[in-house]
Amino acid sequence: MAAPASPEKPDKKTKKGWVWPVLVAAAFGVLGGLGTFTFGYGEGYAYLGNDPASCANCHVMQEFYDSWLKSSHKAVATCNDCHTPHDNIIAKYATKADNGFFHSLAFTTGDYKDPIQIKERNSRVVQAACLDCHHDLVNHMLPVERGGDMASCVHCHRSVGHAQSVAPRRYEGY
Repeated sequence: MAAPASPEKPDKKTKKGWVWPVLVAAAFGVLGGLGTFTFGYGEGYAYLGNDPASCANCHVMQEFYDSWLKSSHKAVATCNDCHTPHDNIIAKYATKADNGFFHSLAFTTGDYKDPIQIKERNSRVVQAACLDCHHDLVNHMLPVERGGDMASCVHCHRSVGHAQSVAPRRYEGY
């Protein structure tokens, strides 16, 4: 009488080959789900548009929104006109995504300077926006060589986009 055939043991590589793909897929699923929930709960879609009231969704920004309502630029410029690049749509939405992520992170964790201070990169965006809209007025002040130094517009005109209520705040990079 022959001994019953013993089942072959699966190769260790074959047995464990499914673990990493499943773990990676699960991680992406969890992160994607959390991201989708957070984007929906935080009304992230509102930031894709041009409504200045969206910027005040975070209570930290309410003072800036209120001061914009009283500013000389309310009738001619929204938040995006000054705080996102004008040169192309990819740069505009890359800036919005970058700012949105880091603003959300800072405001959620409470890890931001008070008073709020603008980043150097965003100061350059604001300066470029000033020059884009007011090039006829300031073209004689532009540096002769590309990349040359020029006084920051908001150094003197700090309260133009945000009325006096926030003008005394110190803005890094200005």
